[in-house]
Amino acid sequence: MLKVNQKKKKSANRSRDVDNASRKTYKIQDIIRVPFQLLCNPKYFWHLTALLLIGELVLNTVIIHKVSCKVDTQFYDDTEIDWVAYMQEVEGFISGERDYLKLKGDTGPLVYPAGFVYIYSFLYFLTDKGKNIRIAQYFFEALYLVSQFIVCCIYHQSKKVPPYVILLLGCSKRFHSIFVLRCFNDPVAMVFMFACILAMTYRRWTLSSVLFSLALSIKMNVLLFFPAFGIILWQAIGAYQTFGQLGLMVMIQGVIAYPFLSTYPSSYLQKAFEFNRVFDYTWTVNWRMLEEETFVSGWFAKQLLAGHAFTLLMFILNIWCEPKGGLMHVLKQGFSRHNRISVSNDDIICMMFTSNFIGILFARSLHYQFYSWYFQTLPYLLWQCAWTTTQKGFKSTSRILIFITIEGCWLTFPSTTNSSWTLFACHLMILLGIFGNAPAPNYKLPELTYK
Repeated sequence: MLKVNQKKKKSANRSRDVDNASRKTYKIQDIIRVPFQLLCNPKYFWHLTALLLIGELVLNTVIIHKVSCKVDTQFYDDTEIDWVAYMQEVEGFISGERDYLKLKGDTGPLVYPAGFVYIYSFLYFLTDKGKNIRIAQYFFEALYLVSQFIVCCIYHQSKKVPPYVILLLGCSKRFHSIFVLRCFNDPVAMVFMFACILAMTYRRWTLSSVLFSLALSIKMNVLLFFPAFGIILWQAIGAYQTFGQLGLMVMIQGVIAYPFLSTYPSSYLQKAFEFNRVFDYTWTVNWRMLEEETFVSGWFAKQLLAGHAFTLLMFILNIWCEPKGGLMHVLKQGFSRHNRISVSNDDIICMMFTSNFIGILFARSLHYQFYSWYFQTLPYLLWQCAWTTTQKGFKSTSRILIFITIEGCWLTFPSTTNSSWTLFACHLMILLGIFGNAPAPNYKLPELTYK
């Protein structure tokens, strides 16, 4: 009997030992592994993107209902800037006017290409002649989500940035305001432009040319991307096909603007693509440190143009073409019918984003809505930066600090001398960081360690 009891005790002890061995012990590494993988492992990029877009949907809906207000047909100043003017401008077109010099609103004459007229004419009818701005805000909320999704797709095509940087895309008060409160045309143009860049990463060159031209038909700021766009086409498809793509883009512009070009061509070309436009000093974000007399002077405009051209040339010679054999080799190879120059996705993304950023740095003036021209490119550009002397990349904290500082500059209203100098310094640091770190190393998933 005693032997039987001993056997039962031994059996029970073995069973407890097995249970203890099979019971999982959780450590601190196990607790943080899930968020770490979600934020840092490219395998879970789309899971993070889905969370971002769901959060953005909720946030933008709250913004629309909490911030925007309508009193009769008048809107509070904190939500409406150009909407009424847009509606007045397209109302003339809807009424049959085709002379661009006669299409005007409260803020002045119409200064955007024909694509803008068609899109905001659609919104004119959609919103009961512009009176129901809430519908327009829902439209721009959907556009915002589309824009963020496209940009996330672009980031997914890169091998040089960690997944968690896309969270920065949702961290701008000003950017949300530009879309869902102000209903500006700038983000509309940028949606087409980012779609163009995404098409380029899939080597859909004709589609990218069509999208580029559509973006240009809404606002001509997308021309800042053109230097890189032309060089990438030249490298990837050669000179003759590049000329064909450029011809297609011109043809699209002609078709879109036909109602105006066939009636008052000089008026259309004069206002839709007003290269000599002098911006209002009141709204400048980037050059507040200058006196107004200097700001509006032709001399200052020429200096900015020269700086823009010189900086582009330095990037073309030393960054964009040097790894491909140099500028002369690239030009010569473009006329060859064989052996096209290989262009990676990160070549495409970095060149397009940087070309636009150089234009931002030397822009004659940046108004608050112009933040949408490059805000979504900032996380990528910041992760391409390194100190030019040591070749060591910015620490993540330094990158985020620069990102937050730029956001603070754009939230300062009206802009000040200090905010403009700070913005210029941040822009210059990014540009020099990109120049000194080209090509940036590929992203590697860090090891999860805990001490």
